[in-house]
Amino acid sequence: MSTTMNSTPRPALDPQWATWPPGARVVVRRRLTPDEARATQDPATGEGQSVTDVIGIVLSVSPGVSLTLRTDAGGSHESVEVTIPAEQLVAAKRIPPRPPRRLPRQPVD
Repeated sequence: MSTTMNSTPRPALDPQWATWPPGARVVVRRRLTPDEARATQDPATGEGQSVTDVIGIVLSVSPGVSLTLRTDAGGSHESVEVTIPAEQLVAAKRIPPRPPRRLPRQPVD
């Protein structure tokens, strides 16, 4: 009988994240769903990703159920709301607030 890494259920992450207040900036590593993982596969090699990272601001926490973030998009990317089920969480930690944006340099005369 063969087994694969995905056949053994892994317990959800220790719920340290359950105490995060709304507004905290965090980074979360989550397992991709099978469909998301397939979408990352290289057709030539069949290799793909199994996890992804999300940086965001906590909107709400449902301990043992899910974590909802607003992505902390930089540059031209739009922020989106993401709800991550607890069973997809692999690692998570609070991170410092985004540094203030610097003003563009002015030419020296």
